[in-house]
Amino acid sequence: MSQAPAGSTETPDEDESSSRRRILNATAEVLGRSGQTKLSLSEVALQAGVSRPTLYRWFASKTELLDAFGVYEREMFDTGISRATAGLRGTDKLDAALQFIVAYQQTYSGVRLIDVEPEVVVAQLSRILPLMRSRLERLLSGPNAGLKAATAIRIAVSHYVVRSDDADQFLAQLRHAVGIKQ
Repeated sequence: MSQAPAGSTETPDEDESSSRRRILNATAEVLGRSGQTKLSLSEVALQAGVSRPTLYRWFASKTELLDAFGVYEREMFDTGISRATAGLRGTDKLDAALQFIVAYQQTYSGVRLIDVEPEVVVAQLSRILPLMRSRLERLLSGPNAGLKAATAIRIAVSHYVVRSDDADQFLAQLRHAVGIKQ
């Protein structure tokens, strides 16, 4: 186990976790500029403010980094949804989840990979869409829950592919898809 830097108030585990998190956050920034095929581990290390040996201690290869980044993004999204919906029930919980989806797409820098490498994103959609649908479907009830979830996810993906700066319209479309009356 490594030592925390001199004068640091972090424990070694916190420092290591912080380095890993900085690397994963930097990966989002570099992906947004370069895409997956041109991703440079040196550029990620520089963006994260860590040495290449530190990056390689966490991620032995570009593939390993990208795999971990995919998991990290899903965890960030799931944690955000959980926080946004904590303590809520029914329609309030569903609406909070939809509001989070809109805010996430409008603010998260890594989400714009479609602008840099559309072919990579399109290839990943067939794997990602069923996951997104099942997660949203858990918040819905009734006989058309699957249809509503699928429609809302397709709206979210269309807003991702063809970005709109109108968050209110995006949210209104999601609410309409799942049957929330305003």
